[in-house]
Amino acid sequence: MSVTVPLTIALSKGRIFEQTLPLLAAAQIHPLDDPETSRKLILDTNQPEIKLVIIRASDVPTYVQYGAADLGVAGKDVLLEQDGEGLYEPLDLGIARCRMMVAGKPGMSLQRTGRLKVATKYVRSAERYFAAQGQQVEIIKLYGSMELAPLVGLADVIVDLVESGNTLKANGLVPLEQIQDISSRLIVNKAAWKMKHTRVMALIAALRTAIES
Repeated sequence: MSVTVPLTIALSKGRIFEQTLPLLAAAQIHPLDDPETSRKLILDTNQPEIKLVIIRASDVPTYVQYGAADLGVAGKDVLLEQDGEGLYEPLDLGIARCRMMVAGKPGMSLQRTGRLKVATKYVRSAERYFAAQGQQVEIIKLYGSMELAPLVGLADVIVDLVESGNTLKANGLVPLEQIQDISSRLIVNKAAWKMKHTRVMALIAALRTAIES
């Protein structure tokens, strides 16, 4: 008697999980526990061969890359910060949409002489963007409260995700340049793509149908 090896999907709590749930439901996948109230980190679903692993958003690509999960849902911002070696990105889920922006005080010029100080947690993305612009920058890595950096003189500008722009506005900042549109993507590791290809493709097809409908 053959035993079906589970298909494991890595997800993070919060906005991405909430917006992934309807897509999973359209694919007839329903978690048996509420991740917001359950202490379980591995959730069974109504399909015994599919399990959900609940981890930090920044860890999703790592779990998938090293085979601890077969698939995952990760923001493009997170993927841009990691090398993504060994990962396929077959589907843009179109959820958790926002923009990666350079922001600063009104009237701030990015074409100033001298080295521009940039506060961000998106170090690689910022470095790539300003290098492509031929702009010399000093990157100051922060993990939160980005908007504070220009206000107290820590940095000239910030690179951060912007959804509505209300947080920038409340702190007297404005978007200056857009780096990239961001949304959440389905990612798959090479092993699952090869060894569980039929099941992975069936899930991708179901999710694509849910997106299009």
